[in-house]
Amino acid sequence: MRLSVVRSFVSIVAILSCMCMPLLHKASQIVATTVLGANETDHLALLSIKAQITHDPMLVTSSWNDSLHFCQWEGVLCGHRHRRVIALSLESRNLVGSISPSIGNLSFLRTANLSNNSFQGEIPHEMGRLFRLQVLVLTNNLLEGRIPANLSNCNDLRSLHLGNNKFIGNLPKELGSLSQLVLLYIDSNNLTGAIPTIYANLSSLERFLAHLNMLEGSIPESLGGLKSLTYLSFFSNKLSGVIPLSIYNISSLIALEAPSNLLEGSLPQNLGLTLPNVEVINIWGNQFGGSIPLSISNASNLKYLDLSLNKFSPGVAINFGNLKNLSWLSLDKSGLGTGHANDLNFLTTLANCSKLRVLQLQENNFGGVLPNSLANFSTKLEHLSVAANKISGNVLADIGNLVSLNALAMDENQLIGSIPTSIGKLVKLQDLGFSENKLSGEIPSSIGNLTLLNRLWLEENYFQGNIPSSLGNCQGLILLHLYGNGLFGSIPREVIGLSSLAISLDLSRNCLTGPIPVEVGNLKNLVELNLSHNKLSGGIPSSLGSCTSLERLYLDNNSFGGTFPQSLSSLKAIEELSLSHNNLSGEIPKFLESFPFLRNLNLSFNNLEGEVPVGGVFLNATAISVSGNNKLCGGIPALQFSACASKKPRKLIIPIVYGVLGIILASSILILCWLRKTRKQSCVPSSLIDSSLKISYGNLLKATNGFSLTNLIGTGSFGLVYKGILHPNEMAIAVKVLDQQNREASKSFVAECKTLRNIRHRNLVKIISVCASVDFQGNDFKALIYEFMENGSLESWLHPVPQAGGAGAHEQPKSLSLFQRLGIAIDVAYALDYLHNHCHIPVIHCDIKPSNILLNNDMTAHIGDFGLARFLQHCNNEISQSQTSSVGIKGTIGYIAPEYGMGSQVSIDGDVYSYGILLLELFTGKRPTDDMFKDGLTLHKLASTALSERVMEIVDRKLVSVADGEEATNINSRKQIGKGKFHECLILILRIGVTCSEESPRERMAIVEAIKELHLVKDMLLGRRISSNVRTAQNG
Repeated sequence: MRLSVVRSFVSIVAILSCMCMPLLHKASQIVATTVLGANETDHLALLSIKAQITHDPMLVTSSWNDSLHFCQWEGVLCGHRHRRVIALSLESRNLVGSISPSIGNLSFLRTANLSNNSFQGEIPHEMGRLFRLQVLVLTNNLLEGRIPANLSNCNDLRSLHLGNNKFIGNLPKELGSLSQLVLLYIDSNNLTGAIPTIYANLSSLERFLAHLNMLEGSIPESLGGLKSLTYLSFFSNKLSGVIPLSIYNISSLIALEAPSNLLEGSLPQNLGLTLPNVEVINIWGNQFGGSIPLSISNASNLKYLDLSLNKFSPGVAINFGNLKNLSWLSLDKSGLGTGHANDLNFLTTLANCSKLRVLQLQENNFGGVLPNSLANFSTKLEHLSVAANKISGNVLADIGNLVSLNALAMDENQLIGSIPTSIGKLVKLQDLGFSENKLSGEIPSSIGNLTLLNRLWLEENYFQGNIPSSLGNCQGLILLHLYGNGLFGSIPREVIGLSSLAISLDLSRNCLTGPIPVEVGNLKNLVELNLSHNKLSGGIPSSLGSCTSLERLYLDNNSFGGTFPQSLSSLKAIEELSLSHNNLSGEIPKFLESFPFLRNLNLSFNNLEGEVPVGGVFLNATAISVSGNNKLCGGIPALQFSACASKKPRKLIIPIVYGVLGIILASSILILCWLRKTRKQSCVPSSLIDSSLKISYGNLLKATNGFSLTNLIGTGSFGLVYKGILHPNEMAIAVKVLDQQNREASKSFVAECKTLRNIRHRNLVKIISVCASVDFQGNDFKALIYEFMENGSLESWLHPVPQAGGAGAHEQPKSLSLFQRLGIAIDVAYALDYLHNHCHIPVIHCDIKPSNILLNNDMTAHIGDFGLARFLQHCNNEISQSQTSSVGIKGTIGYIAPEYGMGSQVSIDGDVYSYGILLLELFTGKRPTDDMFKDGLTLHKLASTALSERVMEIVDRKLVSVADGEEATNINSRKQIGKGKFHECLILILRIGVTCSEESPRERMAIVEAIKELHLVKDMLLGRRISSNVRTAQNG
């Protein structure tokens, strides 16, 4: 019986198994299909993300194809179980494009990091579907629009990084529901409105960074409930009202930053007790009042305290001795002084702060004397400023103990005595200021030990004696102010010859004697030179004409004699020129009329004679002063001079004219007869170039070693360029030999001769002579001989060709500093301004590009290669006849103005376009023809879209490297000029390049305006006194 039951059960099981097998197979197929379908969804989403990336210079997505499973694609991470995408890591890959909405289909995604790229457009709303997302990092892109409110659906989100983009609008209040959020970074955008009170629900939040926006209203008191908060930053917004007391009660807080807002009220007196872990308190630039809490001395972890630019009550009674970790203390411009003797008593407590690096106390009305303990402060102290107070007494004799100082500012006080010689021990000093005190004695020669010094202010004191020649050891000095003292003797050659001087050299209002040393010609980068109100004599040295960056020159109230040197005609950047109260004679030079920026000219009380010019600055009677010169005549009526008498009797004019014409006619006949007897000038009219230097084919053959390959320095479409040494004077020359097989070469030759015949400018390559002759085989030979440029072309500096072995294989790679690039940009702009606006017939160059910009030994830029140049008044005739020729192409691809491609005639606007592209290439290091520029992306568009937030991503890396490498001693250093200023100046420069290269000629900036804008940038880079700009520099 039992056996039959068992058999029956087995039979039933077998039957059921057979019936279920198809169902089980079907179920497994459904599961497999579901898994494969989900994987295919991820696969298609990734391909869609790739499709939206328009530029991938690092070829990150090159592996995103069917040769690999998508889980093996670069930047993609999948889970082990389901093989679904859980992480997308594409940070810092220089990607350009937009974020595909298909990213919302990666339903298993937990981490998305697309930071440090150039993604544009808005955040796709589809991201709100990623309910598993924990980390979203979109920092440092070009994203715009509003922050999607539906990101609140990602309720597992822990880190949200949206900083350094272009987001607008209010902060979405919906984000307040993200209870798991730990990090919220929304800084450096254009967000407006108030901070939502509901953000108090972000109970896990530890870091909230909202700085550099335009947020308004008050800080919600409810934020005080965020008990895990460690870092709170509202720097540079428009927040007003008081900081709620609840914020000061967040005991976990490590950093509280709210500078540069409109906050007011007083700080709680128990601040140092309620914030026991605080390391940073930064609230400068608000309207806080009341007294500084004494309890700050209990905040033993405090490292950074900046209370400057507020309205606190006078008196600092804090004992800083307990703050062993304090490295930064700024109390400047906060009204803390009373002018009394005990104002600085608190300084003695800082002697225990062994980590102190920065101490800023300027502009507080502090009285009293500096305590001796100051000389025993931390040897790590780098910056000390007590300027613009009422501090009296002597400069501490042991100030030299502070061996790490790189900035010392004691200007505008009531200090007496002399500068101690121990100052020479501060060998790291870059900025030193003792101006506007009552210091006396001699300037210590030990200052010459400060070889890293950039700026020295000693003006408005009672110093006497000679200017120490040892100051010439300060080879990095860019500013030297010694005016308003009692210095005597001659100007040391070592000092006035300091080629590093760039901002200002002011020795005025002393008792200096003797002539100006010829070494003044070394000051090629100097903007301001003031030697007025001394007892200097002799003539104005012709070497002064080499100071081509001068904008302000004051030589008045001395005893200079003689006439104006012709070399001063090179000072095209001059804005203010004062030579009054001297003994200058001769006529007022005509070249002063051509100075485009001259707005103030004082030549009064000299012995000048002759006619007053009537052009340029002389048209404005209020801009010039020429009184006290009794032999002057003419000028505009407002000057009320008598008319000038004729220089020659009228009867003599006709005979003289006929005589001159006769001589010219006879000479012409003789020359023509000679030309017919020789073939040495067979193809080119002699009128095409004026040169007293006759150079034969044989001379050039010898100068170039037989036109050897070792002398070959360049090639072009119309011929070859050789370096040569012309005997017997050993003159270095560049010889451009025209290719006689190229029909257009002769046209280029003639065009260049015609153009260069009558133009002269310091920023144009000088043509020395021409040779149109035959070689020793009887073949036609044409060559142009130029002044040799030692540093080659700008092209070779921006895009150096690597040397494969040989002598140059181990040379240091070429690199241009920020100031060199800016100087080159200004030089080229001046040359174009001259060609377009100051030639008798305006000249259009038609081929502005880096290979046509040549640099001499001091890196002054010169425009060369006028083979495509056109005279403006002849454009309609000449150009229309040569449109089919290569000369008629009017330039080089990438630099040609777009209107030329549509048949427009050449114009100065076309040159401006080419200049704009050149300027962008000069600072980005990118050619307009680089492979990255395709699908509508151009160098102009790249720079335009990068303004102003992404400039540092497109700037030439070599430029940044040079700045970083020079930050200790050089004025081109980003640290020296401040990171913010460096960034701002690059924005201004690239904006000029973008405006000059606009597609429409009408929208382009005039070259004169470009020069003015570039000079403003130069002034900004050079900066001013450290006491007024110290915060920018230190924060940089």
